[in-house]
Amino acid sequence: MKNHLENMFSTIKNGQMAKKSVVVNSRKNICEEFLKIFWNEGFISGYRISPQNTDNLEIFLKYSKTGKPVINSLKLLSKPSQRIYYSSKQVWKLDSSKTFIIFSTNSGLKSINQCKKDKVGGEPLVIIN
Repeated sequence: MKNHLENMFSTIKNGQMAKKSVVVNSRKNICEEFLKIFWNEGFISGYRISPQNTDNLEIFLKYSKTGKPVINSLKLLSKPSQRIYYSSKQVWKLDSSKTFIIFSTNSGLKSINQCKKDKVGGEPLVIIN
């Protein structure tokens, strides 16, 4: 699971550094779930299954009016060797105005705002600035 996410995040980072509008990544369910959250929160312009190869996803990157990428940094927080878990009380203490965190909960992937709304905790997977 983590390998697919790391590959997707590095593809997005490299594509933004090269000022590309579209990058291609392998199609995995976990990657599609992350892309749904990215799209809902406005970090990417969209994504679709590649018409040439149904095993690939085309990710449409988003830039500000000045030409800077919307995603400044993507960092994986919880690692297989050192797992981190936050309770619902600990999630409320996190400042969601400065950073955006995606959690893996018992009811699927959720953003920090959704975790606060649903009063659930979980494993923080990625932090976006």
